[in-house]
Amino acid sequence: MFILKNKTFFPFVCTVILSFALHLAFAQNHIPGFERNAYYAALSSNELPAVEKQLDIILRSKPGQKEAFEGALQMKRAALIKGAANKLKEFKAGREKLENMIAKDPDNVEFRFLRLIIQEKAPKILHYDQEINKDHQFIIAHFTAIPESLQKAIRAYSRLSNVLLPGDL
Repeated sequence: MFILKNKTFFPFVCTVILSFALHLAFAQNHIPGFERNAYYAALSSNELPAVEKQLDIILRSKPGQKEAFEGALQMKRAALIKGAANKLKEFKAGREKLENMIAKDPDNVEFRFLRLIIQEKAPKILHYDQEINKDHQFIIAHFTAIPESLQKAIRAYSRLSNVLLPGDL
């Protein structure tokens, strides 16, 4: 009854609730030190130090969506480290993280983009290319609804890709 009678209290409560909700959303998805351009530059490079630097940034962050980014970097790292057993172990660990995050959030365009990148570059012997066409179509269908920074990363990748072409976007 007090809330309805006091018209200045209601907007205050709404502001507090909205502020708290935004803080929670930002805290769950924010990765300190994470910059999308640097991340995708490392993911597209063949430089182990660049990949490990981005992996370190991701590992120091709080749980949330980091597992998808970590998983993709681990699979990229697998291509750059020595030893077949180490490569396979690293790739499988990264694949599990990325696939788990996609299973939890199948409508996340960026997770599907990460998987498309890895699928396109993964050695055929690993048989990690079953979802490449679905991911390709999903990215195209949702391209206009994603943040500009992600659009920029996808456009840049499309210039190098044999699957996702600039004309698709």
